[in-house]
Amino acid sequence: MQGIVATSLIGISLGAQYALLALGFTLIFGILGVVNFAHGGFYVLGGYIAYSAVSFLGMPYALAVIAAALGTAALGYLFERFLLDRLIDDHLATLMLTLGLYMMISSGILITFGPQSPAFAFPLTGVLRAWGFYVPIENLVVLAVCVAGIVSIYALIYRTDFGRSLRALADDRAVATAQGLRPKVLFPTAFALATGLAGLTGALVTPILSLAPHVGDPVLATSFLIVILGGLGSVSGATVAAFLVGMVEAFSAVYLGGSKGALALFVLVLVMLVVKPSGLFGQRVRGA
Repeated sequence: MQGIVATSLIGISLGAQYALLALGFTLIFGILGVVNFAHGGFYVLGGYIAYSAVSFLGMPYALAVIAAALGTAALGYLFERFLLDRLIDDHLATLMLTLGLYMMISSGILITFGPQSPAFAFPLTGVLRAWGFYVPIENLVVLAVCVAGIVSIYALIYRTDFGRSLRALADDRAVATAQGLRPKVLFPTAFALATGLAGLTGALVTPILSLAPHVGDPVLATSFLIVILGGLGSVSGATVAAFLVGMVEAFSAVYLGGSKGALALFVLVLVMLVVKPSGLFGQRVRGA
């Protein structure tokens, strides 16, 4: 029983991390119609910005996490505003642009910091014991921040004029533009929000897992699987699918082993594509 509860807590923690990543990925696709292959790069960049802020500037870790989120958001805003926006309706061109940006970020980090993982540890360590269960404190902190981020994104998207404007553009850009909404202002802001979420997650998670120039590869793959499983363009679907993937990974890794755990995840996605190709919460998304 204790093993099941402990594994469930790990799955919930993983799910919260994946949800924060997948929300950014699905926001970009649902609103802009762009598959952002640079999403993993912003995750890695957030980790390295936090590491640099702590190691070279002596910044407290909490401020370093904020700096990572703001830095990746700023880069995302500039990238969308001056490059991506010019080709927003060309799927192949946007795919190549985002993939190229990911390669540039990875190569730049590799040249600057080298291939080795830097010494970057989470500032809080230890284990919290309650009712016979042991939970790492750093996992609880990351879980709390991720849940707060998820709730904030939902409030922003569904409870503010900004969120309603983004959803209107996602539903029908031509009509929304005719009503006075400005895609050239809203699209870069939405892209910055998504990349900021990736940078925030990277700054939070990489001190616990690992930080290296190419750790964004599995992050991109997992985000893509979650978005497919939840339904392309569905914010609710991405959140539910993220927690589902976190639980599957946790239980399969503990009871089946690492390689079989990855296989279980892919089997889950394949079954979903056969049974319900549109995903758990699939919805019609606009054609860009």
